[in-house]
Amino acid sequence: MKTKQQAKQARNLQAAKKELKKEKSDLKATLRLTPDAKLSSRDKRRLFASVSKAKRDGRLPKTAQQTIPYQEMCRDGICIIGDRYFTKQIQFYDVNYQLAQNEDKNLIFENYCDFLNYFDSSIKVQLSFLNQRADMEEYQKSIHIPEQADAFNGIRREYSGMLKGQLARGNNGLTKTKYITFGIEADSLKEAKPRLERIEADVLANFKVLGVRAHSLDGYERLAILHRMFHPADNQKFKFAWDAIWKTGLSSKDFIAPDSFTFKSGQYFQIGRTYGAVSFLQILAPELTDRMLADFLDLENSMVVTLHIQSIDQSAAIKNIKRKITDLDRMKIEEQKKAVRAGYDMDIIPSDLATFGSEAKTLLEDLQSRNERMFLVTMLVMNHAGTRQKLENNIFQAAGVAQKYNCALRRLDYQQEQGLMSSLPLGLNQISIQRGLTTSSTAIFVPFTTQELFMNGEALYYGLNALSNNLIMADRKKLKNPNGLILGTPGSGKSFSAKREITNAFLITPDDIAIIDPEQEYSPLVQRLGGQVIDISPASDQYINPMDLTLNYSEDDNPLTLKSDFILSLMELIVGGKSGLEPVEKTVVDRCVHMVYRDYLQDPRPEKMPVLGDLYELLRKQPEQEAQRLATALEIYVTGSLNPLCAAVCGGTGTADL
Repeated sequence: MKTKQQAKQARNLQAAKKELKKEKSDLKATLRLTPDAKLSSRDKRRLFASVSKAKRDGRLPKTAQQTIPYQEMCRDGICIIGDRYFTKQIQFYDVNYQLAQNEDKNLIFENYCDFLNYFDSSIKVQLSFLNQRADMEEYQKSIHIPEQADAFNGIRREYSGMLKGQLARGNNGLTKTKYITFGIEADSLKEAKPRLERIEADVLANFKVLGVRAHSLDGYERLAILHRMFHPADNQKFKFAWDAIWKTGLSSKDFIAPDSFTFKSGQYFQIGRTYGAVSFLQILAPELTDRMLADFLDLENSMVVTLHIQSIDQSAAIKNIKRKITDLDRMKIEEQKKAVRAGYDMDIIPSDLATFGSEAKTLLEDLQSRNERMFLVTMLVMNHAGTRQKLENNIFQAAGVAQKYNCALRRLDYQQEQGLMSSLPLGLNQISIQRGLTTSSTAIFVPFTTQELFMNGEALYYGLNALSNNLIMADRKKLKNPNGLILGTPGSGKSFSAKREITNAFLITPDDIAIIDPEQEYSPLVQRLGGQVIDISPASDQYINPMDLTLNYSEDDNPLTLKSDFILSLMELIVGGKSGLEPVEKTVVDRCVHMVYRDYLQDPRPEKMPVLGDLYELLRKQPEQEAQRLATALEIYVTGSLNPLCAAVCGGTGTADL
């Protein structure tokens, strides 16, 4: 006995079938009444099949969850799309391509061509580029400078405000992410998993050859991406746990689905209160440049650019092109026969026929001898906006980019639902509009622009990226080589950059900052930040005692041995020249260093700390001739004009505590 719900479902199914039957009948009547349409039987069959597919044989989605076209998302990141289709996803990052030299660009392009050639006809590939509204609160937390118990919190607040202003001005509140999704057909998940893992390892290895950082995504991360795409206007947090599925009886779709999907119009759709529209790129230009995709991604509005790439079997592609060449040759012969019968030159044939024949032969040569493959490419552009007017403005901007490169951006009329689902990074293409391209033509959509650098923790601000306008935040202490240089022409702001980095490090890190400033540029900054300025010059009353010894300098090594090594290095700079100190001279210096610290080590009081003058007097008392030479070299620092630089005969320790 049927329940009320089953009876209702049966009635809905019957109504949908009746509606489909009526539309087919109306379509047949329309075709009979419009003989000028000139549709062949094959075209009619395709049209009927499209109508049937659009109606899904009466199985219309009743909920937002049913609209999302996957069956199950696994923990390891494998997504089950249909009964026999499985996909995985990898996130990859940018490299410096647009600013690279031509040689480096060519190398990246060639490696990317090899990357595309890896995918055979059994692997479907989708490249997804997401420009989405950023969670500004999270970004501001990452650049916020916490206050401390000192007198500089006012400067910290001012510096934090500057960083927040640069963040809002730089990327217009957008985050840009890039993904590659690949899928295969298999009879079961058990069969698909090892194949997908092997493809995943190969893709990561190919990215490494390109110098691109990449990592695979698990199921939670893939669901989080879909959640953000289905909630473009709000900052709703993604709250999901795998155990919630069996605890609540819900599916993963229930945690990512929006409040509603609306596809009433054939020109646009709605996700909740957000308007969106999907367009496809009609490639009309005979040649494209590697700037086209970058220009789309440079648009400062919320959008998703998708490339679906399907490789064609090489032998089938060559066979198909040969068949086309044969057809063109046959048409050429027929045109020549017509020319002979009409009495004019048989070499005069339609220009399009000659052009197509030449291009087909060039394409065949590329496939046979130039390591090229054939791909079917679908490029989709999905725009989002809060209002219809803003949506149309965003689409107009994107269409302007396409027009710039002699292409056209066409709206997917009455295919907005299929376009939206094809724009999701699931590896599923429901749009049958495809363009055949070779490897090099497909690779012209280079997915790289400029590398971003945004680190958390004690990261310092280094300006804005010249191409993307995103913040450059780096903690050099975490890098393999933490050293840095500031290079530039006079007046370009080298000193300003150094002062900004010094101030930033002072405000957020506990690091000690030492500045060697021959031009005395940084004294006002150091004084404002409460630092110590030590003036070392022949005219100053401050000096350095190179003989100063810290007994607890090292727990492992003898401090006297370390000091002896330092004095030897100092004497080599003063006396040694190109060849350095002679062995006898090293012996004399080492002996005198141990002797000069004898009294201090017995009674380590500061006033007994030896100075350079003590070493000078001790060298003069040594019997070796080399000792006299060393003492003479030290004389300028002890009794000569450079005496004020060091604590020499004046005695005592250095006046500056370092």
